[in-house]
Amino acid sequence: MSASRSDRAHGALAGLALGDALGMPTQSMPRCLIRERYGRIRDFTDGAADQPIAPGMPAGSVTDDTDQALIVARLVADGAGSIDPRAFAAELIAWEQVMLERGSLDLLGPSTNAALAKLQAGTSLEETGRHGTTNGAAMRIAPVGLAHPPGERLVDAVVEASRVTHNTGLGISAACAVAAAVSAGVEGADTTGALDAATAAARAGEARGHWVAGASVPARLDAFRPHARSLGAEDFDTFLSEVVGTSVHSQESVVAALLLVERGTDSPFDALCTAASLGGDTDTVAAMAGAVLGAVHGVGAFPEAALRRVLDVNGLDLDSLARRLLAVRPSSTKTR
Repeated sequence: MSASRSDRAHGALAGLALGDALGMPTQSMPRCLIRERYGRIRDFTDGAADQPIAPGMPAGSVTDDTDQALIVARLVADGAGSIDPRAFAAELIAWEQVMLERGSLDLLGPSTNAALAKLQAGTSLEETGRHGTTNGAAMRIAPVGLAHPPGERLVDAVVEASRVTHNTGLGISAACAVAAAVSAGVEGADTTGALDAATAAARAGEARGHWVAGASVPARLDAFRPHARSLGAEDFDTFLSEVVGTSVHSQESVVAALLLVERGTDSPFDALCTAASLGGDTDTVAAMAGAVLGAVHGVGAFPEAALRRVLDVNGLDLDSLARRLLAVRPSSTKTR
């Protein structure tokens, strides 16, 4: 029996949090060191004392990916599908202040930090994000995909949610890819349908915002998909790490996450463990892949004990938030 729309919506937020938590202890580490220390990530692990961003964080803890996605989710739900850029900026600034007070190193990413500094200095909203090309918008965009069905309005909503920090064709295109894949999954699309929706929306997103030089997200995804399918597990991992890339650059990490979605059709949780083992921006790659995998397969695709652990460690109520987002989706696509 296929998952219901509410199960898929819940799955999107659950997959995001699960991937984030799995990638927490390995973020910003090289693949060779991850292999030496952990072999392959198969479960939640504490952040080691020398973890560059999350030293000493308890196993199962989420990071900025989930925290910021939940900020987006609450604002979108409260705004009946829309997000106020200034309110969003204020929430991000307040979130980082809390992190600083806790002594956390898990702070705003480079594009978001630069954009918010400009906003506070008086730069207009149309200009603050004109150089934002990294994956910050894409990592937190999944809730927009829950609130909107695929189509032009979804692209508009992604632009609205990205403008203050990532107002570039590249940043918007990457966020459109993730949001559209999630949205298509909630509508009942299979893996192929979700990735096709991602490509179409990413192409539409490239024409929005300020132009910047950079490789095309949809072009790279289309070029890499056939080759990635032909690879065995070890070669696939190496291909993602060394050719596709897993850095904070959108055209690397978003493409890697979507290729993992295709690889994870039969075992979504295993795909998230793969993401956490690749090196680089592991928590973000795994979070984005998890959001799409959860939307396509439903929350039941993930181990119940693993999800319960993440919910308990972080005090999350993702099901209720997912239902709030579905409630603002147009009536023809509300939960059944």
